[in-house]
Amino acid sequence: MSDSIVQCFDPVALIGGGDLGKHDLESVLKRSAKLVAADGGASAALRAGIVPDAVIGDFDSLPPSDATQIPPDRLHIVSEQESTDFEKALRAIDAPLVLAVGFLGARVDHQLAAFNSLVRHAQQPCILIGFTQVIFHAPPRLDLSLSAGDIVSLFPLAPVTGRSTGLEWPIDDLAFAPDQRIGTSNRATGTVTLEMDKPGMLVIVPRKALDVVIRALVPPDHS
Repeated sequence: MSDSIVQCFDPVALIGGGDLGKHDLESVLKRSAKLVAADGGASAALRAGIVPDAVIGDFDSLPPSDATQIPPDRLHIVSEQESTDFEKALRAIDAPLVLAVGFLGARVDHQLAAFNSLVRHAQQPCILIGFTQVIFHAPPRLDLSLSAGDIVSLFPLAPVTGRSTGLEWPIDDLAFAPDQRIGTSNRATGTVTLEMDKPGMLVIVPRKALDVVIRALVPPDHS
């Protein structure tokens, strides 16, 4: 393990201050060992009756009245202003996987910043969970046991090429880039295998495939 603020050998839940579905927090808590809040995400956790195991951020979005409900040793101020609270939290977590809610659906600029962080901190696997979709950075190889007809969108944040099986439109040797070819609205024909030549590709699949993605990113023998 590293000297990160939060260290865990099991998946960790991360909550932000953006839009939350009715059962989002419950969903990630039953799949994780700890709850971390990115700044104002702590308020959403408290409203659900849960005290986070750690709160990380510059605390410009956390009301003092909420901060007083959290043990002081769980409050971790990162005062620099060069990164978002999502990025601050992501780089402070050392876990096999982060399940993040409350980072999609509120502001487009925040969502774009979160996508950027997924790529910049690809060494920390993370799944952004939205109302209807989940988004994550593609590792060098990925096997997803999807159902035929499931939408599989690929969006590059850097020039990248790769290969696939199980997609209606294979990606073999196509040159992807954010200002050139993208790969949205592809479809699975069954189990999908992706191999990417370098970092930079985001994968977007239906939310119903969350557990499929978790199993693909965290093998059973990860410990």
